[in-house]
Amino acid sequence: MKISPISLTDKRQVKAFLDLPFHIYADTPQWVPPLRMDDRLRLDPARYPFYQHSQAGFFLAHESGRPVGRLAVMDNRLYNDYNRAKTAFFYLFECENNPGAAQGLFSAAFEWARSRGLTEMLGPKGFTVLDGFGLLVKGFEHRPAFGQPYNPPYYADLIESLGFQINGEAVSGYIGPDIAFPPRVHELAQRIADRRGLRIARYRTRRDLRAFIPKLKDLYNNALRGTAGNAPLTDAEVKMMADQLLWFADPKLLKIVMNNQDEPVGFLMAYPDISAALQKTRGRVFPFGWVRLLREFKRSDWLNLNGAGLVPEYRGSGGTAILYSEMFKSVAESGKFRHAEVVQIGTENEAMQREMENFGIDFYKMHRTYQIKL
Repeated sequence: MKISPISLTDKRQVKAFLDLPFHIYADTPQWVPPLRMDDRLRLDPARYPFYQHSQAGFFLAHESGRPVGRLAVMDNRLYNDYNRAKTAFFYLFECENNPGAAQGLFSAAFEWARSRGLTEMLGPKGFTVLDGFGLLVKGFEHRPAFGQPYNPPYYADLIESLGFQINGEAVSGYIGPDIAFPPRVHELAQRIADRRGLRIARYRTRRDLRAFIPKLKDLYNNALRGTAGNAPLTDAEVKMMADQLLWFADPKLLKIVMNNQDEPVGFLMAYPDISAALQKTRGRVFPFGWVRLLREFKRSDWLNLNGAGLVPEYRGSGGTAILYSEMFKSVAESGKFRHAEVVQIGTENEAMQREMENFGIDFYKMHRTYQIKL
């Protein structure tokens, strides 16, 4: 077994790192390849905003001359400064069912983290808020929502055998075509909106949505106040995320909660799921993959609801009812979506999970994050 750090300036090493999942999941029909242009961007320090403030290391495990595992480890300075922590993240873990490879990869990552003064490791956790987090531990029979992690069941055994302890869990819920959303919640949401002077801003075109982007950073960062385990966004990260979202998002599905001073105080993100198209194109957009992706974008009957938040001043007094109401309106108003997935709600939010289960949402997937002291 040979564990090697990869150089991000070596195209062959980068290609070997990015190609490994296509070997691991060659016989797994549920797996969705990553969007390859985004996958390559993560490993480009000259273009990816993360590297303006933080560092990452990447490792490959070889056995008998071929890659059998990979791992990324991060020192996210913004996260550590914001949370007053000394935490390393691990991410992009892929491995054959080979305990020796997993042990070697994480040993190298532990040493990388210790050399930077970090005292614990947490993951899987990505570079940005658009990256899905956690290890899949329930729902292996289902195709993942676009951008969400998928992995074989044995990954949990590999990681737990190294001494990692459970840090947290998040569930994703299915909304089917026959779900009956209680009208009283829409009525409650409207009363709360009227009483608190709130309205929902809608966008018809990408141009309209792009004009809102400069306000997105402040809205997201304000919504973080009073929460832990997150990090504020920089201007460069907001621009990159906006560019990624705008090419596949439907502007009409992004809802912004505005107060009576016309300031944004909340948001709900939804977008058509293009996972089926990525499976057909193997993650490629060029030269012809974009045609299939565009076709799937127009005809997909799956919707992902991924990201919602309110600034602290509006979370109480029923403010979340507005987000619930808009969530179901997003599914119903389109006229084409028959299926939807509410993506990754932390199980520590028991009240929200219980309310959604009462609405008829089936929490059919679970992701888990792990933590270890270094």
